[in-house]
Order: sequence, then C-alpha cells, then structure tokens
Amino acid sequence: MVSRRTVLRVGAGAATMLAAPAILHAQTKTLKITTWGGKWGEIMKGTVLPAFEKEFKCTVQADQAFPFVPKLQASPKNDPLYDVLHTNSNEQWNCVVEGLVMPKITVKEVPNVADVYPYAVSDKIVGVSIFTSAIGLGYRTDKGLSKPTSWKDLADAKLAGVRGGYIIPVNSLGQCHLMMLGKVYGKGLQDLDAAYKALEALKPIKLVDFTGQMEKMLLSGEVIEGVIHDSGVYRYDGQNQPVDFASPSEGVLALEQVLNVTPGSKVKELAFAYIDYMLRPDVQKLLAEGVWYSPSNKKVKLGPKYDAKLLTTEAKVATLIQPDWKWYNARKEDIDARVTKILKG
Repeated sequence: MVSRRTVLRVGAGAATMLAAPAILHAQTKTLKITTWGGKWGEIMKGTVLPAFEKEFKCTVQADQAFPFVPKLQASPKNDPLYDVLHTNSNEQWNCVVEGLVMPKITVKEVPNVADVYPYAVSDKIVGVSIFTSAIGLGYRTDKGLSKPTSWKDLADAKLAGVRGGYIIPVNSLGQCHLMMLGKVYGKGLQDLDAAYKALEALKPIKLVDFTGQMEKMLLSGEVIEGVIHDSGVYRYDGQNQPVDFASPSEGVLALEQVLNVTPGSKVKELAFAYIDYMLRPDVQKLLAEGVWYSPSNKKVKLGPKYDAKLLTTEAKVATLIQPDWKWYNARKEDIDARVTKILKG
C-alpha cells in the first residue's frame, strides 16, 4: 500500500520536473545532395563543401554513386532522398515531368542567378546551369590529322575503325551527337531521318558508355578522333599528351551541369543557399580552373590559359547549341530502338 506521504513526495517531484526550464539543443540541419566523383569530387569534398558547412552551420551528405535519378524516383516525393539534384539537362527534364524537381530557379530564390549567362536559365534549362562544357571533337595531334573544322570530318574514310562515339541510349553526349547529325546533314536538330542516315555512314565506330572511357581511348590512340566535351581534353593540359579539342564550325552542343531543388525538401532555404553559393564567383573560379568547366557566372575572372579556351565571353557562349530535351525524351524509346539496330547491323 502506498502511503499518502509517498504520493505527495512523488507529486512534488513531478511538479518540480514540469516546472524546470527545458534545455533545447539546436539541431544541425543536413543538406542531401548529389555530386560527381573524380577531380570534381575531390575539390568538392576537400574544399567547397567544408566551407559551405562552416558558413551555414550545417552538414552536407553528398551522394557520388551514379545514377541518381532512379534513387530519387524510389523515394517519397514528400520526403525525397535529395534536397539538391546535380545532373545533366536530359535527366533534369525527365525529373520535372515526373514532379521530382522544380521547373525554374529564379533570382528570388537564388540572387546570383542575376549574374549568369542567358543559357544557364534559358527555356532549355530546368533548374539552373552552374557550369557548361562544349561538346565537339577531340583528336590526336600525332597521327597526321588536320584539326577538324566540321562535324562532317568524323565521317572521313581514313577514320574507319578509329573514330569514337557513345552508346546513344545511355549517354547524353551520344544523344547530342545524333541531334547534331540531323542539323548538319538535314533540316535541324530534330531531323531524325537525316541523323539516322548519317549515323549509318559512321560505321565502323568505337562506342563507349562514358566520357572517361573516351578520354582513355584517345590517350591510348585506340581512337584518333571522337566526340567528347572540351574539359575531357583540356584537363590534360600541361601533361604532354598528344590530344586537342576542336569546335566545329556548325557549333558545339552544351553539356550543362545543372542544380535543382526537390519540391518536397524539408530544408528548401538551405538548398537555395547552396545553389547560390555554387554560383559565387570565387567558388566558380575554383571549380572551373580545377576541372576545366566553363562558369555560368559572367563575373568570374579566370586565369589566362583557362580564359583562352573556355566559354567566358558572350561571343563564345553564343556558339553553344542547347537541344530540346523535352522533345528528345518523349521520343527516346523509339530512337533507342532505331540506333541500336543501326549500330548492330
């Protein structure tokens, strides 16, 4: 039997506990992002992300295990796996159609958007492009080749078996090249009949999954001319490698590094702050010179050797061609079947 005195003592203790002021610990916010590996990943994890965490008093969880989109698709929209998605434009367009990312990032959310080149927020972009690369032709300088001046140069008979391209269903550079074939040999980027005919004429051609493989094939001489983005060649500057990059006269295709925010993010303000941070001139300069990507912010001042080669003026940026990924993605299944048949035949 519990005595009245015991009850009073316990009751008094409980009252004391209730009356005591609560000690609240501020919870550190966590920002979940995707980011590339390689040299880009080294700079991000070694310098860029620690500085962001310190300034914004947060923790960043960075996923480098590509592909990211299937993982985002599998997570709940109201509690997404990522707060900020970093991918290329083709995947951002797929994601916005599925409601996985925001359609646009504006100056209201990200003030530094005010200083970007028009391509970075054009009608061909979902989210905002923080960097771009030019997709053109890489070639060996020690094989007696003239510097390519046209996309048609890749079809030269002397390149049979030593020209390089991409497995179109899995690589956006290959998809860009296919559209460019439509422009060069037909009526425009959407002239698929002309593109298919031109693709047939490029056989035999060595095909790869990723740019890193194309780099290795160019460096080894297994491919002596191939489709590649400029940074995949320029990153070997100063290493005495017999490779160079050419921008064909018909124009270069844009390979954009796009950041976007997931609508269901629980830390949207921090997500926008991260994109704004990535567009700061000092951060842009660090990464641009580290991986040879062309910065989207017009205020970035690069060192002379980078400025000479990268897209750092309005005139250079004007050579960029941005494909209509919404149009392409809607036809991708049929295109994949057709190109697979052509290249296997």
